Amino acid sequence: MDASAQRPPSKKDVFRVVSGNFLEMYDFMVYGFYAAAVAKAVFPNDNEYVSLMLSLATFGIGFLMRPLGAIVLGAYIDRHGRRAGLVMSLAIMSIGVALIAFTPTYASIGIAAPILVLIGRLLQGFSAGAESGGVSVYLSEIATPGNRGFYVSWQSASQQVAVVFAAIIGVSLRGFLSEEQMLAWGWRIPFLIGCLIIPVLFWIRRSMQESADFAQRAKHRRATLGEIYRSLLQNWAIVLRAVLLVTLTSVFFYMITAYTPTYARQVLGLSAHDSFVVTVCVGIANFIWVPVMGAVSDRVGRLPVLLTFSVLIGLTAYPVMAWLVSDPSFGRLLAALMWMSFLYGGYQGVMVVTLTEIMPAEVRATGFSLAYSLAQAIFGGFTPAVCTYLIHETGNRAMPGLWLACAALFSIVGTLTLYRNADIARRGTAAVTPA
Repeated sequence: MDASAQRPPSKKDVFRVVSGNFLEMYDFMVYGFYAAAVAKAVFPNDNEYVSLMLSLATFGIGFLMRPLGAIVLGAYIDRHGRRAGLVMSLAIMSIGVALIAFTPTYASIGIAAPILVLIGRLLQGFSAGAESGGVSVYLSEIATPGNRGFYVSWQSASQQVAVVFAAIIGVSLRGFLSEEQMLAWGWRIPFLIGCLIIPVLFWIRRSMQESADFAQRAKHRRATLGEIYRSLLQNWAIVLRAVLLVTLTSVFFYMITAYTPTYARQVLGLSAHDSFVVTVCVGIANFIWVPVMGAVSDRVGRLPVLLTFSVLIGLTAYPVMAWLVSDPSFGRLLAALMWMSFLYGGYQGVMVVTLTEIMPAEVRATGFSLAYSLAQAIFGGFTPAVCTYLIHETGNRAMPGLWLACAALFSIVGTLTLYRNADIARRGTAAVTPA
């Protein structure tokens, strides 16, 4: 292990670790994309709004398990290693994917249908609680000097590949299947595809090598679970501030990806084909901007990038949405989301690496995962449901922009309070290569 752990990182190392992250995001996306179809099959109700809200709430409930997964699996990763923990999270995630793919309809098995889907979502949420954190920490620990932002950004970039892949499947299915076929059984196809790629992902991830940083620390002394949890409690203030940073990216990501097909069809009245094409474009743009801005933060520092994009998001989110809904069209939707994608990529590319740098080494995976999961559970996962509710109650179709602007305020507060801490500022500065 020592020799392999000490060798320079390669593209294959990055690919191996982000492969499972791809599956996590792919499955979350397809559930969001087909929320309306899942609602009709598993949550039947005479009121279409109630049925959709039940499906979206189930999407959000999966996020409530993330903090528990962060504490349990995150501590496992910090104690037993990045590789062992990430293989375990992939195994749990796979069970959740299969449950949703093969659950019969409500008409076939009654109340057992929504219960099985709910269990599947809870398992997915539990595994996802440590997935992003474990992947980000691993990438930060194998990064070459002065390039940590660029390396860690591939955690998020791999998720964008999943968005594009899921959306391309959506466009293809809409071209071959009728609306009735999609509602009856076509929505299951993306989930079944997820099941088919699971064995490949297991093979890829099992070939990972442990990070040199963890292997070196484990040589001297491996922390007990009790010590990990005590250290986590001692650093609660850092975790809380990190939650404020993650809130913005949680709301932003699920608003411009998972919620876009539902919003475009049911709120703007655009076609399903148009909404999926725009989602593909968003995923591609995100994939470009995230690593670019991660690399930029390696040169100019984390703080300037975080603050710049947080302020831009806060100032432009609602006006852009108001412009979109004033005259909905494919062109306007594409233009609005391309701007949103630029803002998201700029913020996300630096936010993720910031979290790996502010957490103490002994609880790096646990602290990162907990902060990420709490923000996802409280704000991100329920963003589609919150947006739907706000539009329904106010009649204002631009309300998602106001929800996003509020999340930007959280980020500004979190960034400023984090970097007032001298130790945290030094950690971030030490990772940056002078221009």
